[in-house]
Amino acid sequence: MNIALLLNVIQIIVSALLIASILLQQRGSGLSAAFGGDSNVYRTRRGIEKGLHWSTIVFGALFIILGLVNFLI
Repeated sequence: MNIALLLNVIQIIVSALLIASILLQQRGSGLSAAFGGDSNVYRTRRGIEKGLHWSTIVFGALFIILGLVNFLI
C-alpha cells in the first residue's frame, strides 16, 4: 500500500469524523428564539459538550494538515 493511498484513506476517515462532530453539536437558540424567548445567557461548555467542541477543533486541524501533506506529496 503506497503512502498516497494511505493518506487519502486517513483523510476520508478524518473528514467523516469532522462532519459527525459538527453535526452533533447543539445550537444555542433552538425554537425558543422563533417565539420570542431568546435569552442571551452566558454558559460554559461542560462534559460531553466540551469534549465534542475540542474534538471538532482537533479533527479540523488534522484535516487541514493531512490536506497540506497530501498536496505536497
